Amino acid sequence: MTETVVVLGAGYAGTGAVQRLKSELDPGTDVVWISEHDYHLVLHEVHRVVRDPDVADRITIPTERVAGDRAEFVQGRVEDVAVDDRTVVLADGRTVDYDYLLVALGSRTAFYGIPGLRDDAHTLKSLDDALAIHEDVAAAAEAATPGDPARVVVGGAGLSGIQTAGEVARYRDDHDAPVEVHLVEALEEIFPGNDPEVQSALRRELEAADVHVSTDDPVTEATGTEIQFEAAGAMDYDVFVWTGGVTGGEPLGRVEVDRDDRSNRIQAGETFRTSDDRVFAIGDAAMIDQGDSPAPPTAQAAWQAAEVAGINIARAIEGKPLQSWEYEDKGTLVSIGETAIAHDVVGMPVKTFNSYPAKFLKKFVAARWIAGITSWRRAMRAWSAL
Repeated sequence: MTETVVVLGAGYAGTGAVQRLKSELDPGTDVVWISEHDYHLVLHEVHRVVRDPDVADRITIPTERVAGDRAEFVQGRVEDVAVDDRTVVLADGRTVDYDYLLVALGSRTAFYGIPGLRDDAHTLKSLDDALAIHEDVAAAAEAATPGDPARVVVGGAGLSGIQTAGEVARYRDDHDAPVEVHLVEALEEIFPGNDPEVQSALRRELEAADVHVSTDDPVTEATGTEIQFEAAGAMDYDVFVWTGGVTGGEPLGRVEVDRDDRSNRIQAGETFRTSDDRVFAIGDAAMIDQGDSPAPPTAQAAWQAAEVAGINIARAIEGKPLQSWEYEDKGTLVSIGETAIAHDVVGMPVKTFNSYPAKFLKKFVAARWIAGITSWRRAMRAWSAL
């Protein structure tokens, strides 16, 4: 009897898992790959599009290039998963049956119940998001003057927020545009929860790029023209981008397996198996057990998990014991416009460094990912945009 493995999502986790499943599964096993978009987006470089929309072609990879002849790609938005029936329901009414399911649908931006954010702020979770931010920044800059500059505010000073602020600042400099860039964070320091050494290095680079950094003051409300802070009061803005955290995507609430109530992400063990033996979950969609705390919702973790997920689904079909996965932090790379900061990178003799070596490493990591799912030729074509 032919088994069918269905993979939901074309982010890092889903794309990497499909790539691994192609080599792990018996030729008689069907692989069906479902995603709303017919391309894989190199999401940790999508902030580049905020500065230059032409980058989009370099960081989007057609799913057919990854699927090849071994996997069937189905374009559609997941509406529901009927676990008892082992059926995925798409928004247009189509259904896809599965024997084993891998949920890798990614996440959405968390708004934490703050009034106005959902309606009035840009997010940065897709290519369309990045293009929309670019258009609004360009329009605001065009309408501004040196005496009355446009104000772009980025809320949330994690990885995405820092990189977005850096790209807006670089756009300002490249176009000699009258634009103020503000990065605001509710907690005491930017890049919360990380080593003070890298936090300080990032703050220095942001300030050198003329990004105004404000911390320890939460956003309490937003309207179409104004942001309200707990301590500082109101700030007018022309463009507001919110990058303040992640929560499970809407379809995850319809997958009948155990979920984390606070984040809506699917709970998965260290083998990626969920409360249903036939359903696995990885990437930002999942809270993957790692002992004291779950694996982080990062590209690095998704890449690592995808490898083992492909192996484990093949082993589940064969009735073999599953492998446990443990996240290995290989370091942090953060871009700020044309420069970058590297921290705790495995194999490097210096703990924190910047300038060309850090920038090269960041480019290389992205290029290596593109090469791994397509070819080095395609990765080298993308190099100048990374």
